[in-house]
Amino acid sequence: MSKTINSPYSNRMASQVFIRNCSSGYFQYGRWNSCHVPTLVLQTGGGLPSDTFQQTWAAYSPYFPAAEYIPPPDTCVITQLQRHGARYPTKSATKKMQSSLQKLLNVNIYANGSLNFLRDFEWDLGTNDMISFGKRQTFESGVEHFNRYQHLFSSDQIPFVRASGSDRVIKSAMIWSDGIAFASKDVYHPQTSVIIPEVAGTNNTLEDGSCPNAHTIKKERNAWRDIFAPPIADRLNAAAPGANLKSKDVVQIMPLCAFETLFHGKTSPFCDLFTFDEYEAHEYYNDLSKFYKTGPGNPFGPVQGVGYVNELLARLTSQPVRDDTQTNSTLDSSPDTFPLNRTFYADFSHDNQMVAIYSAMGLFQQGDEREPSSEVMNPGRRWRISKLTPFSGRMIVEKLECDDDLRVGRVGKEYVRILVNDALQPLTFCGAGEDGLCLLKDFVESQSYARGDGNGDWDKCFE
Repeated sequence: MSKTINSPYSNRMASQVFIRNCSSGYFQYGRWNSCHVPTLVLQTGGGLPSDTFQQTWAAYSPYFPAAEYIPPPDTCVITQLQRHGARYPTKSATKKMQSSLQKLLNVNIYANGSLNFLRDFEWDLGTNDMISFGKRQTFESGVEHFNRYQHLFSSDQIPFVRASGSDRVIKSAMIWSDGIAFASKDVYHPQTSVIIPEVAGTNNTLEDGSCPNAHTIKKERNAWRDIFAPPIADRLNAAAPGANLKSKDVVQIMPLCAFETLFHGKTSPFCDLFTFDEYEAHEYYNDLSKFYKTGPGNPFGPVQGVGYVNELLARLTSQPVRDDTQTNSTLDSSPDTFPLNRTFYADFSHDNQMVAIYSAMGLFQQGDEREPSSEVMNPGRRWRISKLTPFSGRMIVEKLECDDDLRVGRVGKEYVRILVNDALQPLTFCGAGEDGLCLLKDFVESQSYARGDGNGDWDKCFE
């Protein structure tokens, strides 16, 4: 059974959004369950590239579920951390892309017809702000999460919403709330209760600017760039005599495929300048970049996520926040700005901060993920930014009460499970099995890095 939703954030890039309800059920946790949680299916149009191709765009990939969502037993508390929707390139990225692109635009005669579109090319991308596609992504997320978790809503249990203070993040929080209101037929309309400023010297657990000594480690990503990009530069230089493109120009021009496609709603001609294999190599370049920026490959990466993890522990245990890193003690000590009695919390942030939070928690750090190669791309890696923080990507932490499954001894116990873009995370560090469930007390115990304020790493931010 399907119904069409005409959202106020629809545009030419997506003609229909369907809510599909399954009518049978599923077998899980030793018993049969009715299947009552709908899933959102986006039907895209307008000449967009294939989903597989879009997933090579790393942090610029449109949101896609990394796995099929499996409903848990009775859910009692949800904490959602979500990235803003698709945006224009940042101001700094725009400057680099334009500088590299200008080398191609300066060429008088192209030796290959694939570059002829550049003769009439005009830059029309903005900077920083969310685009229409991103607004629709975020709206649909609100619709999806109301349909999935509406049993947690009531007149005195409306999601508590926070946002980091940049315009695109604030708008994402507001539009997500509009999706909740639309799906609930205006019965529930969350408000953004807290906006944390993104200014120097302000403690902010939703933004990665609180560690002055933090910097991106570029050695590994550049080593990989200098393996895959030179042949591309040679090919483009042959097609555009005199352009004199370098490897660093190649990695700046390639993202124009994603930005232009998502903004214009049709495949950008920049996409045709590179092969699928080359986009996969560029994806790995971005994966390495994030790994060594705020990920586990940077000594100052995980510590930037500690404050948020400690806020999460406070919500899961209904205890005051205990943290001496980047939490805002004024906000976190007030029940008005950091309540502990809600069933649904929604925080809106940036991809770099979400990577830091994943790293502080110990996610995506199994086997080869601990030290990815800068010489050989691992096609089976779990550390894929397209699956970690695509546009409108999200982490959901579910606190569960298992009160009717006597055969496995769970009666009356509290559990935690974590999903990143709907993919159930293997919380082996706190004893989870295939169902992804950790006892709440074991999960809290496993977060010793956060509970120890980074075990000395936070102090090094200021040394």
